[in-house]
Amino acid sequence: MDEVIVRCEGRAGRLTLNRPKALNALTWPMVKAIRAALDAWESDPAVHHIVLDGAGERGLCAGGDVRWLYDRRPSGTADANGFWRDEYRLNARIARYPKPYIALMDGIVMGGGIGLSAHARHRIVTERSTLAMPETTIGLIPDVGATHVLARAQGRLGIYLGLTGARMTGSDAIQAGFADSYVTAARLPELVGRLTTPGQDNAEEIIEAMAEPVPPSPLAANRDLIDQLFGEQDVLAILKDLHKSTHEIATKARADLATRSPLALVLTAEALRRAAQYDTLEQALVIEYRLCTRLYERGEFIEGVRALIVDKDKAPRWKPARIDDVDAATIASYFGPMTPDWPAA
Repeated sequence: MDEVIVRCEGRAGRLTLNRPKALNALTWPMVKAIRAALDAWESDPAVHHIVLDGAGERGLCAGGDVRWLYDRRPSGTADANGFWRDEYRLNARIARYPKPYIALMDGIVMGGGIGLSAHARHRIVTERSTLAMPETTIGLIPDVGATHVLARAQGRLGIYLGLTGARMTGSDAIQAGFADSYVTAARLPELVGRLTTPGQDNAEEIIEAMAEPVPPSPLAANRDLIDQLFGEQDVLAILKDLHKSTHEIATKARADLATRSPLALVLTAEALRRAAQYDTLEQALVIEYRLCTRLYERGEFIEGVRALIVDKDKAPRWKPARIDDVDAATIASYFGPMTPDWPAA
């Protein structure tokens, strides 16, 4: 069974992630297949736009196949580095793709699924959409270009979402800059039909005509409180502010952050600070590559996956165990240049 169904339908190049039992978790062969299709379609005059979706009813993509990454650890870092290198190149390719690239972000969209969709020209969510970047739960940082998106979210929504991995509704995703348009799930077949039918309007006009009013966003409703609670850049300072509040958002955030990798939290906050100063997605991806490959090599990611996914004891032994013990020298060692560094090609 093909892990990505690649075909042309009418005027559209169609990409369907096809691992429904695994919530379409992204593998290295899938990354390569999508990149090959985009390269071929770029010069094909019969293909006017690209449409990405996921097989099954549960979601577009729940993230990268982290269990595979975990299982590859005995052979060293080459496979993990290669996967992230090619995945990030694909993320950058999607962002710069010259033809309209349309992502149907229905159901669960997390991690690597965000990388395939949040950089698209047209990003469509539904009432079933659930988006998140929960990487700090497994000793990683928000990657696949998410730091670039999070750093540009309104107010302090980006650092809140990046540190806690909080889940977004479809309307939240639009509020936070991860999506653009809202279409109910029942109308997606009609949307795809119009996008693939010869003689129809261009993709932008079709999407604009079918877009529906965006429901109220819980994230927007709590924006002022989130801005207050996450107003600091330093994680320790944020925790102090969270402890001053009895609001349920503060209570849940405190509980969530207590289970996260202290190292990943500090690196995430610093990555977001830097991403806000960068002009391009590629600059953010370079930093994400350095952090993710080093978190893998030095074991934090491996321990996170072990505790959450492999042994499922939910008792990770983070190193260091406390945020206070993440020192400046450690942070600098993660952000320093690599040889070779991630090439945006």
